[in-house]
Amino acid sequence: MAHLDLHQDVVALTAALCDVPSVSKDEGELADAIEAALTPLTHLQVVRDGNTIVARTDLGRAERVILAGHIDTVPITDPPNVPSQRIGGRLLGRGSTDMKGGVAVQMALAASLLEPSRDITYVFYDCEEIEDQFNGLGRLARTQPGLLAADFAVLLEPTDGGIEGGCKGTLRVDVTAKGISAHSARPWNGHNAIHEAGAILGRLSAYQPATVNVDGLDYHEALNAVGIAGGIAGNVIPDKCVVTVNYRFAPNKSAAEAFEHVQQVFSGYVIELTDAADGARPGLDKPAAQAFVAALGLPVIAKEGWTDVARLSALGVPAVNFGPGDPNLAHTDDEWCDETQITDALDALTRWLR
Repeated sequence: MAHLDLHQDVVALTAALCDVPSVSKDEGELADAIEAALTPLTHLQVVRDGNTIVARTDLGRAERVILAGHIDTVPITDPPNVPSQRIGGRLLGRGSTDMKGGVAVQMALAASLLEPSRDITYVFYDCEEIEDQFNGLGRLARTQPGLLAADFAVLLEPTDGGIEGGCKGTLRVDVTAKGISAHSARPWNGHNAIHEAGAILGRLSAYQPATVNVDGLDYHEALNAVGIAGGIAGNVIPDKCVVTVNYRFAPNKSAAEAFEHVQQVFSGYVIELTDAADGARPGLDKPAAQAFVAALGLPVIAKEGWTDVARLSALGVPAVNFGPGDPNLAHTDDEWCDETQITDALDALTRWLR
C-alpha cells in the first residue's frame, strides 16, 4: 500500500497522491492510503464508506464546515502521465489539477489543524468523474446525510486560485419536429421533419439568454442545441427529427422551473426531459460564507458550470468552489498545476480555519 506523509511539503504530498493511480471505480489503493494516513490522527474521527473517507473534528465549535474533494481521475494517457514530474514550478501528471492538489491541501490541513476555529468535516470521495449513480458524495447524501451536516462547505475543485460561488443548474431535453414520410423523389407527398427542425433552431438563434444576479453574483444562462438526429434512409423524407437542447440556468430557479421555461420556449413541439440537476446558491449572505471570503481576501465570481456543491446545497449547506489548478487544464493529456497555487490555497485556508 502507498504511504502518504502528511507532514511533507504540500506539493510533494500532491505528487505522492498523483503517483497512486485512481481512475474512477479503481480508487481502492488511494482510499486505503488516505484512510491509513488519517486514522492515527487522534483529533479526528475517521469513517469509511466504500472508497469514500470522512474525517471529522468534534470540538464543540459554534460552526462546522466541510472541505470536500474527489480522489478519482479520468483515465491515464498512453504514454502514461503517471508518475508525476516537477518541472520549473509546475507539477505535471494526471490529477495534478483535477483535483489532487485540492485533496493534498485537505490532508495537510487535517494533519496540521489540531484545534481549528471551526469544526471541520473532511470528505474524500470516489467516482466523481463518471455517471452520477456512482458518485461517492451523492451516496453519502442518500445513506448518511448526517455526516454532511454543516454550516458551510468548500469544494476544492480547481478554480485557478479564485473563489467561485455556487453553480448553475443544467438540464437536457429532446425537442421533436414531426413530419410525414414519403419517397424523396416525390417530397410533395410528405413533410420533411428535418426541414421543420429549422424552426426549432430558429427559436434558439433568436433566444436571448438572461444574466441573473443571485446573492450578488451574475450567472450567465445559456440555451443551446447540442445534438440533432433524423432520417432513416437516403431516399426517404424523414417523419421525425429530434433536436437535443441543453439549458444552463441560474440557481435562483429549480430544475422544475427551468423545464417549464424550456417548454414555453418550444411551445407547440413535443418535449422530453432526459436529464436535470439543480444548481446551488452561493449563500454569500450567510455569516460562515462571509467569514470565508473575508479571510481569503479574494473576489468571488459565479461558477458558470455545474459541480458537486449542488449536492451540498440540496442538503441545506451553502457552498463555494475554491482550489488550486487551472480548470482549462483538467482532463488534458499534459495536465499540470502551478505549484504556487497549491501552497497559496493551503495558506489561505489555514488563515480561515486557524
